[in-house]
Amino acid sequence: MTDRFPILPGTVGPLPSQPAAPARKKAPQGPSFDQLLQQQLPARSGQVRFSRHAEERMQSRGIAFSSQQLGRLEQAVSKVEAKGGRDSLVLLDNAALVVSVKDSTVVTVADRDQLKQNVFTNIDSAIIA
Repeated sequence: MTDRFPILPGTVGPLPSQPAAPARKKAPQGPSFDQLLQQQLPARSGQVRFSRHAEERMQSRGIAFSSQQLGRLEQAVSKVEAKGGRDSLVLLDNAALVVSVKDSTVVTVADRDQLKQNVFTNIDSAIIA
């Protein structure tokens, strides 16, 4: 069995003496990705917000907070954040709030009646406001 391989005319010679230079990485120009991201994110105002779940719990249990209580809650969350807390139980008067400190968001709310026999999990800190 003889296979034929055609030979095409062309120049056959040594490879170029200098290899191609490796592609150089250009220094980034302009702001970094992190800087752009931080510009797009809303600045933290120190204001605590309530998740939809927490709002539903408050409505169903008849829980409301005064502006003074919300101020104490925000101060408590700031203190926990300064200590490095991530998810905290905040005891505020007759209510217990689980707060995601990183997001400044109240995740759930329970009043005095729901506190009995209740177990709070996935928290790393607690504060009495």
